[in-house]
Amino acid sequence: MLNEVRLFPFEDHWWFYAGFTVFVLLLLLLDLGVFHRKAHTVSVKEAAAWSVVWVSLALAFNYGFYRYMLHHFPVDPSLAAIPGFDAARAAKQTALEFLAGYVVEYSLSVDNIFVFVVVLNYFAIPAKYQHRVLFFGIMGALVFRAIFIALGALLLRFEWVVWLFGAFLVVTGGRMMFAPEKEVLPEENAVIKLFRRFVPVTAEFHEQRFFVKLGGVLHATPLFIALLFLEMTDILFAVDSVPAIFALTKEPLVVFTSNIFAILGLRNLYFMLAGAMDLFHMLKYGLGIVLVFVGLKMVILNRLWGGHFPIGISLGVIIGVIAVSVVLSLVFPKAQEGPR
Repeated sequence: MLNEVRLFPFEDHWWFYAGFTVFVLLLLLLDLGVFHRKAHTVSVKEAAAWSVVWVSLALAFNYGFYRYMLHHFPVDPSLAAIPGFDAARAAKQTALEFLAGYVVEYSLSVDNIFVFVVVLNYFAIPAKYQHRVLFFGIMGALVFRAIFIALGALLLRFEWVVWLFGAFLVVTGGRMMFAPEKEVLPEENAVIKLFRRFVPVTAEFHEQRFFVKLGGVLHATPLFIALLFLEMTDILFAVDSVPAIFALTKEPLVVFTSNIFAILGLRNLYFMLAGAMDLFHMLKYGLGIVLVFVGLKMVILNRLWGGHFPIGISLGVIIGVIAVSVVLSLVFPKAQEGPR
């Protein structure tokens, strides 16, 4: 029953989306305008502290969201009119769906970090400017994720789209586990090539500016080229991650909020793990299994369990698989390549 009920129709909860967006923008302005106003190299200790802050904010929001649902569901006339609707159970399930979506997106973000490392090293972005590039990269990611989530909410009303997304996740998970890793070549990106045809790019940095006027002509700096490539890669990652969360919940509000909170912590995750990516070499298998699982949940498991596979079990499987892959990475470290 709950799987077929729209708990947060946009026409009634547009104010929630708007308020949440304003809240996130205020957090980002506070981050860039106060705590990172001066360009500096972000240490692992600082990144770890900020990671705790962002994760704590996500968990605090989820608890507040849960309390709101406990209050709102019993007095919502459209929900109260549904025979057998259990407000407490619905609130608990939705809060668990947020947590599951957050864990999946946050875990998949580790895969993004590999690309971040390659791109920032490729363009030789100084350590003190990396936070600025990632900050604006996250800003762009928030916009693109909102668009993808809105499209996903519209498309998933059609049964054939559900099957298509589910199959896509299963295939993507298998490819993540077994396909050979491709080299990231920013200069070969079609968007980067097209941009360079119309906008000249400086060979050197101009402090932390993305654009600079030279001889009366506007030039982009390597800082902006790195940012542009990061935005392009995030669009590709969103194709995987957004359907993965829709496999766990049908509520766009839950997808939106959990996705955004996971993205907010991505910068600090980068500064924590940038130098230790090889340490978690088994994580790609864990993430692949998670994508296969949520894909199967979307197209098969939900139907076998009367419309909705238990979210508590889903959350346990997701956390368990990721934890096992991390432990195995530490127990069986990646073999180091010998000198050539």
